[in-house]
Amino acid sequence: MPYETGAKVRLTRDVQVTADDTAARSGLPGPLFLAEGLRGVVTGAAERTGGGVQDPLAAFDHEVRGVRFDPFAAGLIDDLRQRVIRHGASGGGAGGRIGYRVRFENGFVLDGLREDWLTGA
Repeated sequence: MPYETGAKVRLTRDVQVTADDTAARSGLPGPLFLAEGLRGVVTGAAERTGGGVQDPLAAFDHEVRGVRFDPFAAGLIDDLRQRVIRHGASGGGAGGRIGYRVRFENGFVLDGLREDWLTGA
């Protein structure tokens, strides 16, 4: 069930906000999660292309950006990246899905929340 802007929603699961290694690099406990049941208001929605491949691919690109690899390693990384793209396009992950932006009661705003992670409040 799509949610309109202004709809009151709750999280149906714990949602991880920070990456596993982000807190460790800064010497803080972590990762940070928003708890199941946290209430919020939908402030926007957008169809996201790429299905389940786009987010992991962006994270992969972020990790290897700016790193200098020898030609052999660079070739392996490019091959891996192309395989991920092909797998997503052939595995039904190429379709779009709606990602919601939600402002929660605690002040956090998350963008890209999947519909099945939310329920009406």
